[in-house]
Amino acid sequence: MAKGNTLRNRQNDDFIPESSKEEKDLITKSKWSDFLLLRDERARKIAGLLLSFYALFLLVSFISYLFAWKADQNIVAGFSWSNYVAINPEIAKNWLGPLGARSAHFYMHSAFGLSAFALVMIFGVIGIRLLINLQLLPLGKMLRYSFFVGIWFSLTLGFLFSSSMAFLGGTFGYQGVRYLNGLIGFAGSGMFLLLYLLIFLVVVFNVSFFNEKWMVLFNRSKKDIEAESEDENMGELEESESETTAEEEQEEEYDIEAVSVTEVEEEPSDEEKGEITLKTVDVPGEEPEQKEEETTEEDPEAAEFAFTVDASVSKKKDPEPGDLTLEIEEVAEEEAVLDAKDSVEDRTHYGVDTEFDPRLELSTYQFPTLDLLKDYGVSKAEIDTEELEKNKDLIVETLKNYNIAIAQIKAAVGPTVTLYEIVPEAGVRISKIKNLEDDIALSLAALGIRIIAPIPGKGTIGIEVPNTKPEMVPMRGVIASSKFQNTEFALPVILGKTISNEIYIADLAKMPHLLMAGATGQGKSVGINALLVSLLYKKHPAEVKFVLVDPKKVELNIYKTIERHFLAKLPGDEDAIITDTKLVTSTLNSLCVEMDKRYDLLKDAGVRNIIEYNAKFLKRKLLPTEGHHFMPYIVVVIDELADLMMTAGKEVEYPIGRLAQLARAIGIHLILATQRPSVNVITGTIKANFPGRIAFRVTSKIDSRTILDGNGADQLIGKGDMLYSNGNEMIRLQCPFVDTPEVEEITTFIGNQRGYGSAFILPEVQDAESESGHEGFDASDRDALFEEAARIVVQTQQGSTSMLQRRLKLGYNRAGRLIDQLESAGIVGPFEGSKARDVRVRDELELEQLLNDIDNK
Repeated sequence: MAKGNTLRNRQNDDFIPESSKEEKDLITKSKWSDFLLLRDERARKIAGLLLSFYALFLLVSFISYLFAWKADQNIVAGFSWSNYVAINPEIAKNWLGPLGARSAHFYMHSAFGLSAFALVMIFGVIGIRLLINLQLLPLGKMLRYSFFVGIWFSLTLGFLFSSSMAFLGGTFGYQGVRYLNGLIGFAGSGMFLLLYLLIFLVVVFNVSFFNEKWMVLFNRSKKDIEAESEDENMGELEESESETTAEEEQEEEYDIEAVSVTEVEEEPSDEEKGEITLKTVDVPGEEPEQKEEETTEEDPEAAEFAFTVDASVSKKKDPEPGDLTLEIEEVAEEEAVLDAKDSVEDRTHYGVDTEFDPRLELSTYQFPTLDLLKDYGVSKAEIDTEELEKNKDLIVETLKNYNIAIAQIKAAVGPTVTLYEIVPEAGVRISKIKNLEDDIALSLAALGIRIIAPIPGKGTIGIEVPNTKPEMVPMRGVIASSKFQNTEFALPVILGKTISNEIYIADLAKMPHLLMAGATGQGKSVGINALLVSLLYKKHPAEVKFVLVDPKKVELNIYKTIERHFLAKLPGDEDAIITDTKLVTSTLNSLCVEMDKRYDLLKDAGVRNIIEYNAKFLKRKLLPTEGHHFMPYIVVVIDELADLMMTAGKEVEYPIGRLAQLARAIGIHLILATQRPSVNVITGTIKANFPGRIAFRVTSKIDSRTILDGNGADQLIGKGDMLYSNGNEMIRLQCPFVDTPEVEEITTFIGNQRGYGSAFILPEVQDAESESGHEGFDASDRDALFEEAARIVVQTQQGSTSMLQRRLKLGYNRAGRLIDQLESAGIVGPFEGSKARDVRVRDELELEQLLNDIDNK
């Protein structure tokens, strides 16, 4: 029966697959390897317990060895594992018996002496780290420092104590010193140990062996000796007088009650370095007898005492929030110098300073008057000193909680935010203050705290805090200012008011292009209106033209009444405000053609930019009979770039990139606005050619970095609060407010006047994506690359102009004509907006048949 069971068990074992046996063996081996390599938590705890108790064992045995090392010498000498049982444990004087005596003798007497206590620390720290995962000391540094200190301490004890106390340094220390003595002598051994210690201190602590105070005292003592040698050669009368004078000076210096706290200033000169200058500071309620600076060179002890008193006073009295005086910086607001019926116009006197007047055709044109803008009755808000003092105290107290002392603080009150400029004490890291942005916002209970560390061009750190009552900046007050009237910019645009209430005007011709971004409802459309109104108030219709692209169809529609004065459009277009995204590509390509034509004119005239060209033309040095004409500036405004990038994509990005790169010199400037500043909309090509950036409030730091290449736009408070960057620095501005009815009043005022016969006509360009103009296909007039383009389209099953440009290395116009011919031949379908054209020929065999049919016609 037993044999049968055995046989069945063997048969069952034979039926176990080999793979399962190998897996069990691998699992068993991996568990043991994890355990032995301390990957298992239980293994780490066991190892931690063993090392911790071993460290405790060594500590007790080492301490006991210091008292019983002589009595245990015989036991240690005769101890061995074989006769351990025969030895009476009571004979050993060590607290841990023969094993403790033997262990202590091995580590201390036979090895490193008292330096063996470092092993207790090493084993203990490692054991605790394994047991409870407590990071007591850095393990690597502890091992390195213990090694070098243990060697030096063992050698030093062997050098200091004789052979009777050799166990203090251990065998290593005793034999090592004997070797050094035989090699470099006793004095050389001492010098070696001192050098060893100094090198260790330099490597670990970077100690300094030169103290400026010692040098100061040395120089003073040297001067005193020279002065005493001179005094000895003088007569007794002069000695008595000098002694009397010295006593009076000493009494004045040591009379602390009569003299106020002294400040020590070190002013090293080229001849005498290290002289300490004492400056008396007035104490309230007392009148010091002497306010001039006194230099004490005769008594270094008095100077050192004064230095000590000043240091102790400065340490005891930390500046409280109320101790710092807040300086309020006020800027006189520019008064309006225009009456309501006055108008602002460019002061250029055409026809007087020049021989040609471009305004002559519209000589009766009247600039918009100031009364077209609404008077909101906004007066300059009074400065709330209580709010400023409260915010100052909260800022100082918050920084003090993080051990950041402030030496000085002042405030500049703006229309929307107040800038607190602080000067920190010496030794305070700027990054430490910059990281407290959220803590300061919490203490002030304010939204939109922004820290500028440091402020460019100043040695201060700025903290921008929103005002509880923000002030509106009306467009009327800015237009009426003398700064805007007297500006000599070619294309002056008002951006707003700075934090210090100064009107900020920029020259669009020097920007040369502007990129605007901001979330919905944060003031982006108002900002565009402010830019356009600035130009309408300042420039004549002969000097500037607008190309307005408004995919939303309602934002820029109010400017259609000035079509015959200021707007530009393609020939044949009914509306000058471009609202159809299909026409945007044609308009941008037309601007590229206009740019090329203008560059040809500049080349013929031998000038480099539009300013030189127009100046030459106005002086009759360029004749209209030769094709020259006065060039107006062209400002292209695209209100929503994101929609164009979604519908047209590369077809829009390419001409925008060309215009941004080349159009500056010939007077074409772009203003792009978007409410979604993502990398898909604001591409690298666009960002690289738009140094002028305006950021209204955005929703995230990512959007802020996309538009400004830095943070800050997410901390704005909205309603026209914006950041302007032109490559060098970032300026916080409050955009002027101009309402839609005000813009309508201005455009109506201009539209009711006599204008040109039509809008400014841009060059005609054949649109590759239009649906018209393909009534028939003339095989004899087809392009030389027609068949090659057809094969590429059929092979790739993609019918787009940009693809043919890349594959055939063609220009946009020729690639567009090829697409038109392919559509007329029935190879590709019509244009369908953002979708790719449908390829109607499925394979090359069908294409060959189609090409043969075309050739046979």
